[in-house]
Amino acid sequence: MFTLLCKPVAVSNRSKFPVVRNLEKRINKSVVRTAVDVIDKVYKDRDYARFYVLETVARVPYFSFVSVLHLYETLGLSRKADYLETHFAQTVNEYHHLLIMEHLGGDKRFADRFFAQHTAFAYYWFTCLIYILSPSMAYNLSEQIEEHAYHTYDEFLKKRGVVLSLLNPPPIAINYYGDVENLYDVFVRVRDDEGDHVKTMQNCQTEIDER
Repeated sequence: MFTLLCKPVAVSNRSKFPVVRNLEKRINKSVVRTAVDVIDKVYKDRDYARFYVLETVARVPYFSFVSVLHLYETLGLSRKADYLETHFAQTVNEYHHLLIMEHLGGDKRFADRFFAQHTAFAYYWFTCLIYILSPSMAYNLSEQIEEHAYHTYDEFLKKRGVVLSLLNPPPIAINYYGDVENLYDVFVRVRDDEGDHVKTMQNCQTEIDER
């Protein structure tokens, strides 16, 4: 149900600061790869717990973006209502993903909740700092995380598709998406939402570079 609110912009490889942008992307790639390796190793064969952690962490950047944008507006430095609207919508979308994973039992273990929540706390402040220093880098980091989420759900659908198609969707998913008939449909919608987040983050980076 996530709507791509940012104005669609043709994604371009051109940038006013190509060396800086490439360095930022390489740093982000290293950070994401390290985090993914840890999470995949810890949550091997525990899909719903892994998804719970991913969704707890993945929604954090949008809170960070909104917080910093509100700060700028409060200080009279800038006002970006379209960005606020977009990032708030993303937090709501990710929140429903999280509710779905909780319903599926992803948060049953205290250790999983502790790890996810404390990681999210640290990541919030980390993202706030990056967004203040370089919004483009912050958007690229979120893009890479959302791209990983997209492929994670896509692989899960390919691996467990038959089983998922036989399971009923959680009530929260029916209330949110409306047109889902089984758990397979739910994960398709979640996967596609992550794809929309990737596009939005790309658009935001392009808009910054084309100013």
